[in-house]
Amino acid sequence: MSKKSRPVGRAERAAAAMHEQQQQERRRRNLMVGGVVLALLVIIVGGYFLSRALDTSKDVQAPAAGGSKYGLTIGPDDAPHDVVIYEDFLCPYCGQLEDASRDDLARLAADGKVQVEYRPFNLLSTIGDYSERSAAVFAVVLDKSGPDVAKKLHDLLYENQPSESGPFPSDDDLIKLAVEAGADEAELKKGLAAGDGKAWVGDATQAALDAGVRGTPTVLLDGKVFQDGRTMDDLASNLVDKIG
Repeated sequence: MSKKSRPVGRAERAAAAMHEQQQQERRRRNLMVGGVVLALLVIIVGGYFLSRALDTSKDVQAPAAGGSKYGLTIGPDDAPHDVVIYEDFLCPYCGQLEDASRDDLARLAADGKVQVEYRPFNLLSTIGDYSERSAAVFAVVLDKSGPDVAKKLHDLLYENQPSESGPFPSDDDLIKLAVEAGADEAELKKGLAAGDGKAWVGDATQAALDAGVRGTPTVLLDGKVFQDGRTMDDLASNLVDKIG
């Protein structure tokens, strides 16, 4: 290479280096913009599904806690507040609300400050039959073994809640949970075989739809739909604050 060509070579290399630097900077900006857009989409989509989960309309007309044939009640009849929670044992938002509110609602009910009624029904039938099967086992346990055992099963169903994408517990798995809660296995199997649980779930689901419930969880405080919260943790915390 001649001395005359070296400055040209250095200039070409410098130009190439600058071009590469500009390309890297452009890629970095694109990645940053893409990340921001993705984050916004996650927030928007998450908010959309949360709002869908809570979108039950303000016109829900449901019996107060203790006033339905299709629920489990804790707390005294003369409590100053009543809470109704329509739920589906497969609904992940119901699981989040249950995890965030269970202990506080149980404490407030024991203190006589609120009566709470849990009303499971079959909302997610399009995903499979787990919602119906789990609620059917719950219904037979409530009828045959009483509210204390049914409450323990209610809690166990959420502690062992499957993903919406499965795999789903079998009938035998559900019966084992019920027995763990204190249910009589023979009575439970007899009731399920007779179709008692399935009939209860069908009636409970129709009652929820007739009341105007369109999503889960649907929470009513003193007869009014309660939606004060951007997340289930917020909803639970605000609900407890209103009661306590």
